[in-house]
Amino acid sequence: MRQTFDESTDPSFGPRHVPLIRQAMAEQGLDGFLVPHEDEHQNEYLPAANDRLAWATGFTGSAGAAVIFKDKAAVFVDGRYTLQVRDQVDAGLFEIRDLMEGGVPAYLEAAAGKGQAIGYDPRLHSPDGLERLKAAAEKAGAKLKPVKVNPLDEAWGADRPAQPQAMVVPHPLEYSGEDSSAKRARVGGDLAKKNAEAAVLTAPSSIAWLFNVRGGDVIRSPLPLGQAILNADGSARLFLDPAKVSDELRAFLGNEVRLETPEDLPWALKELKGKRVLVDPAQSSAWYFEALDQAGAEVVRGEDPCALPRACKNPVEIEGTRRAHARDGAALTRFLHWLATEAQTSLPDEVEIVSRLEAFREETGALKDLSFDTIAGAASNGAIVHYRPTERLNKRTEAGSLLLVDSGAQYLDGTTDVTRTVAIGEPSAEMAERFTLVLKGNLALARVRFPEGTTGSALDALARMALWAHGLDYDHGTGHGVGAYLGVHEGPQRISKAPNSVALKPGMIVSNEPGYYKEGAYGIRIENLQVVTEPADIAGGERPMLGFETLTLAPIDRRLIVADLLTAEERAQLDAYHARVLEVIAPQVPADVAAWMEEACAPI
Repeated sequence: MRQTFDESTDPSFGPRHVPLIRQAMAEQGLDGFLVPHEDEHQNEYLPAANDRLAWATGFTGSAGAAVIFKDKAAVFVDGRYTLQVRDQVDAGLFEIRDLMEGGVPAYLEAAAGKGQAIGYDPRLHSPDGLERLKAAAEKAGAKLKPVKVNPLDEAWGADRPAQPQAMVVPHPLEYSGEDSSAKRARVGGDLAKKNAEAAVLTAPSSIAWLFNVRGGDVIRSPLPLGQAILNADGSARLFLDPAKVSDELRAFLGNEVRLETPEDLPWALKELKGKRVLVDPAQSSAWYFEALDQAGAEVVRGEDPCALPRACKNPVEIEGTRRAHARDGAALTRFLHWLATEAQTSLPDEVEIVSRLEAFREETGALKDLSFDTIAGAASNGAIVHYRPTERLNKRTEAGSLLLVDSGAQYLDGTTDVTRTVAIGEPSAEMAERFTLVLKGNLALARVRFPEGTTGSALDALARMALWAHGLDYDHGTGHGVGAYLGVHEGPQRISKAPNSVALKPGMIVSNEPGYYKEGAYGIRIENLQVVTEPADIAGGERPMLGFETLTLAPIDRRLIVADLLTAEERAQLDAYHARVLEVIAPQVPADVAAWMEEACAPI
């Protein structure tokens, strides 16, 4: 469970593995091959057996791609991974390019040669993404060619790890709050309203939610790898490796769910001939669309029918998440006490910081896993969004600097994700000012009331206004959805500048994480999770308004707050938050930590 720093990849991966890939390409008559980060299930975090990009290049970030030609290659990452990619990838072999500035399509258009055949594995690409890649290749006079056998997998050979076979286990009603039969009937009814007779589900999170099961195939997320076909009448076929299926699971799923193997899936798709079948082009690969077309089914493109109902947590899930945050908050507060006391003089490095925090969480006795690899950015490393410490990049904390720690945990009753920025030694006036501007944005987004139909895009500016007034901003979204003992990043809701048509609804959990990053100096982010509350009247108002309840409970570093920059309303809001933190957390922590909390949570 513990986060490790074993440096499982390094820059030698490319020089060792690319020649093997090129040999397998040549045997298939390919001039190039596309290597996406995504696997067959479009997972964010990958089983070792499916981490093809890492094996080919050494890069282990959660977003990226590579293109390998006979005589050149390129790897693509976004701005979060500029330091990590140069640490892990041989820049002499791979040209390092920006995933967001043209990305793979722009590279293909410029680098592909006329008449070249560029291979791709249709199981790994979304249909929409594939169309963009095909168009780019055609502009260069090249052509994309689907492969039946992935040449990278052939090159990996016997050294490739086995596919995970963690047991799939029931997720009890005391945590799920609604039995699977009711969920299937509800979602099946939604399919019928869309004139669809069935839906093909390939997202592990949807399968886990719909059938009330959890697994261990994917690190940091309790997900089982598999597929399902849900019929409009609520019956379903679930395709799982038999090694992961117990008699207990069979009994739990009941007679309305037909358990089959992944090898049965192609035949099951053929049996959908003549039916209207919903498939999500953002979640399911091009292979499914091609298989259904060949079977004679009528494909209906639409959002995964489980996505929205999964995002709207029921009362049992919300209460469980509250418990998880109270438990997690106690562990985090013990960690913050350590940072505020012993660490101020010992000046630990990032790796020790990560290990200490996980140890506090393990001592709860309830930790199932982290919800993502902990981000601990000391001083200038804190300015690298989604930086992850490794032994090679490890940096010590230093007096007069900031430490940014973004972390989360998986518990049976909920998933957490929280960021705190802490002063090491005496912070500068600039650090405190900019921390306070970020805090103002966090407070604004926490207290806002809004009418039904409001999207996260309409609220995003609230978190940025104080920064904008000083000519500052941050280049990431303000909030993402979070699951209930599922993925820490969950759609379809989000809070960001990017347009989003999904309205915020009661029960949705989102992060609230404005930030500021001064390149080469320090980073600031304050993140709490919050749940959308039911519409309620406002005195003197005309419409009921939704709002947010903050779930995360942990002190915010008062040493970094410039009180004069806060309005009276903001001070009262912060004081009320800290009073709640003290009330809930202090009884759970040792006496010395509780005593420290009295000062850490004192009115501003």
